[in-house]
Amino acid sequence: MNINASSLPGNPPLIDYAVKGLEKCWLPQHGRWSHIYHLDGRAKPNESLPHSDVFYTLNTLLGLSRVSHVPSNLDLHAIFKHNVALLTHLPVAKYAFGMALWASGELGVEIPGHVLDAVDKILSEKSNWHTFRAQDLGMMLSGVVAQAKRDPARWSALAADLSAFLVTHYHCRSGLFFDAARGIRRRFSSFATNTYLTLACYHYGRFANDPRFIDMANACARKLIALQGPNGEWPWFFDTPNGRVVDFYEIYSVHQYGMAPAFLEYAGQHGVTEAREALIRGFRWVLGDNQLGRPMLMPDLQLTIRSQVRRSEIHTSKKRAIRAATNVLLRRSSSWADPADIALRLECRSYELGWILWSFGSCSDFPELVNHPMFGAATRPPIKAFRSN
Repeated sequence: MNINASSLPGNPPLIDYAVKGLEKCWLPQHGRWSHIYHLDGRAKPNESLPHSDVFYTLNTLLGLSRVSHVPSNLDLHAIFKHNVALLTHLPVAKYAFGMALWASGELGVEIPGHVLDAVDKILSEKSNWHTFRAQDLGMMLSGVVAQAKRDPARWSALAADLSAFLVTHYHCRSGLFFDAARGIRRRFSSFATNTYLTLACYHYGRFANDPRFIDMANACARKLIALQGPNGEWPWFFDTPNGRVVDFYEIYSVHQYGMAPAFLEYAGQHGVTEAREALIRGFRWVLGDNQLGRPMLMPDLQLTIRSQVRRSEIHTSKKRAIRAATNVLLRRSSSWADPADIALRLECRSYELGWILWSFGSCSDFPELVNHPMFGAATRPPIKAFRSN
């Protein structure tokens, strides 16, 4: 896959940036995008993990479905068909099947029968739904809604059942969502937890014309905005029942430029007036308005830096889990790390660029973001400035 400027007519700089960046992550021998593109200067930066590659590729295709001018050498339907067929042969999570349904609906391409059989097996036994994590349920519901738009007779009843299950087992009075239907992990929700379930509520509420789900989604959006950090940071970990941040870190770039804008787009359309400013503040974090005062971009590669993380936790999450549990027990909120103790996770994952495309691919608003000069920059700071140790 070789993308040049002439193959991308009519896209704003941000979209060109993400599409060109995806070229670096492409694995031509496998027909998919990679699990990780390492940004530490190694000779072979792409790392492949097949089950993750395939999921990330489906997520990237979802984003590309919103891009007006896709390069002519990118056959989205062919890439989808090749990768979706692999879902039953790889140890993918349940949410990967939800992403397949969602991307299929947006691209207008059919899912192979053996993959639909696997979806039916997951969803037909409702007692198994209690094993769903929030990402499983959120992506499944968004995917089923996308299919119901095309074939309501087959999918609408299932969408209604999944949405009812969400209300019963995942909705919390704090405005946030639980991460699971049961178990000790349930109360600790992540930013991803709340993003996927908020999006699912917007998708179902709009499809079914049911204001209850719009109200739940709006409540979560408003709660997340209230908990946004002083530099626009979207927190990572929450004590759901108390609506409290128990750890801001790791702060992920994809949340700032992709996943938060995805639900804030809908929030703004449904009366959350503070959504626009929250989106802009979050995006500016990526442009350099953050604790480290540096952009989370690699302009000469058209890639992004994955996250800012406590230096001592770049290779382990155990300390983070202990800190979160301690904060819950002591009923306190997260504290900020000293900037000297923050490192950069030097990698980019293809799905992250896909979220840029989903959130801004068909967006006619936010010209100050999508046309920012940094997305046309030819140079970047020296790589040594971005090393994590």
